[in-house]
Amino acid sequence: MLLSAIELIAEKGYKGVTTQEIAAAAGVSEKTLFRHFGSKRNLVDEAFERFHYTGEMSKLFQEKITWNLHADLLLIARTYHEMMSRNRKMIWISIKDEAHLPGIRQQTQQHPRRLMEFLTQYFVAMSEKGKLVRTNPELQAMSFLMMHFGAFLNELEKDENFPGVTLDAFIEESVHIFAKALTP
Repeated sequence: MLLSAIELIAEKGYKGVTTQEIAAAAGVSEKTLFRHFGSKRNLVDEAFERFHYTGEMSKLFQEKITWNLHADLLLIARTYHEMMSRNRKMIWISIKDEAHLPGIRQQTQQHPRRLMEFLTQYFVAMSEKGKLVRTNPELQAMSFLMMHFGAFLNELEKDENFPGVTLDAFIEESVHIFAKALTP
């Protein structure tokens, strides 16, 4: 039901799709949909909560960090873009239907804020280990995230604003420049 809701709302907009259409696409009755979620809005909220990336990124920072700045930032950036691509329809909904979904922007901003906290803590730890120049770790985390969010937005509709640059080449180059600038 969650996946059907995301698909239809991304295609038709929140106001343009009915709970009956969502239920039909999910192969359940509308009554079943209401029994599980109570409303279309609750269904959307549950989809956003279940399919976002905070848990996956938390695990990455806890289990996969090697304390090699370049390798870690490459892993973080690739994982970020993979998750954002996977969640592109939900992000599109939050941008396109913000007026019809009060509070959705705040709900979706929880995830990048948590990622910024993870990155900030990582930059603090790297600095304490002597592997990062002393700088403002929160500002560096925000710069890294905004750079990659901008690249994601460029790819969101596949308009190919910069057709000569692939996302993978951007990730490689941006991480290389970022790591080089922060390495003592």
